[in-house]
Amino acid sequence: MSFYQKYESVRNLPFEDIFQHITPNDVKRVLAKESLSEQDLLVLLSPAAEYCLEEMAQKAHQLTVQHFGRVMGLYAPLYITDYCVNKCTYCSFSFDNDFPRRKLSMLEIDQESKALVEMGIKHCIILTGESNIHSSVDYLCESVEVMKKHFSSLAIEVQPLDAEGYKKLVEHGVDGLTVYQEVYNEDIYKEIHVAGPKRNYRYRLDAPERGCEAGMRSVNIGALLGMDEWRREVFFTGLHAQYLQHKYIETDISISFPRIRPNLGGYQPKIDVNDKNLVQAMLAIRLFLPRSGITLSTRENAELRQNLIPLGVTKMSAASSTVVGGYANKENNNSQFETSDSRSVEEVKSSLRELGYQPVVKDWQILA
Repeated sequence: MSFYQKYESVRNLPFEDIFQHITPNDVKRVLAKESLSEQDLLVLLSPAAEYCLEEMAQKAHQLTVQHFGRVMGLYAPLYITDYCVNKCTYCSFSFDNDFPRRKLSMLEIDQESKALVEMGIKHCIILTGESNIHSSVDYLCESVEVMKKHFSSLAIEVQPLDAEGYKKLVEHGVDGLTVYQEVYNEDIYKEIHVAGPKRNYRYRLDAPERGCEAGMRSVNIGALLGMDEWRREVFFTGLHAQYLQHKYIETDISISFPRIRPNLGGYQPKIDVNDKNLVQAMLAIRLFLPRSGITLSTRENAELRQNLIPLGVTKMSAASSTVVGGYANKENNNSQFETSDSRSVEEVKSSLRELGYQPVVKDWQILA
C-alpha cells in the first residue's frame, strides 16, 4: 500500500460543504482534545478557525516547546546543477526556459562548500534540476564524498529516485531527503507538468516512502502553495506526513509550506495564499502532528519569519542562494526562484537569540 490509496479515499470529499458547517465552537472543541483525527484537521483548516488563531497559536507554541524545546536548526541549500528534462509551467529550471545552464565540477563544489561553511552553515541540502543525465546518482555520490568533508549533515532535493538510488546515497553519507509533491490535486498536477518524467504523479508521490525505506534519517515533504485551494492542499500534506510518521517510526518527518515566488517562467499562482492563511496552515499542522518538524525557508521575508518562529517552526534556512555556484562565485544570476530574506547567518542567529531561541548549526554528524 502507498499513500495514493489514502489520497484516493479523501480526494473527492465535499470540502466546501464540510467547511461551511464548521463553527468556532467546533474549533474550540478540537483545541480541548489531546489527540486529533483527520476530521479535526479539517476543522482547524476551516474558515471558522480564523476566529481562533490566537488560541491555536498558544497551544501550538506550547506543543513545540514540549517536543522540541527552544532550539532552531539552521541550514542552507547548495545548488550544483540546473539542467532539467521537465517542462513545468511554474519553475525557472523548466527545459523550455532559455538561459545558460551550469553543472559544477567537484572542484567548484568543494569551493562552494568551503564558502558556505565560512558563513557558519554545517547542515546543507544539495539541490539540482531534474535530470538523470546531468545529476545522476553517480554524480550525486561523488558530490557527497566532496561535501561531507565540510558538513555535519547532508540532505538532497533532486529528481525522485528509485529505492536503490536513495540507498546508495545513504551509504555515501546522505541522511535527509526533501520531496515536494508540488500539488496534490492530481488533475492540476498533470496540467502544470507538461512534459518529462515529472508528469508521473504516482512515482513522485511515493518518493518520500522510498527514501524512508532506504534509511533516510529525515524526510521533508510539502505542497507548493498557490497551485490549488490551500486548505485542501494542506489537508492532503498533513495526511501524507501522518501516513509516513506512522509507518516509518524511526524517520523524522517534517513539513514545509513553500509559497510560489517570482520565477523565470512568470507563472502566477492561481490561489492567493496570504500571510494569515500561511499562519493557519502551520498552526493546524502543528496541532495535528505535534512531533513533526516544520521548516521555514527564505522564500518568506525576514519580518514574517521572525513572527512565525514561536508558532511551531523547528528548522530555518539562512543566507540562501538559489543559484548554481551562488556562494563562492556569484557571477551567475539564474536562480530557481527569488528569495525574500537576505539576512546573513549571524543576523538570523542574533534574531533567534532575541526571541529566546538557541540556533543550532550541528545536531548530527555524518559517519566517516
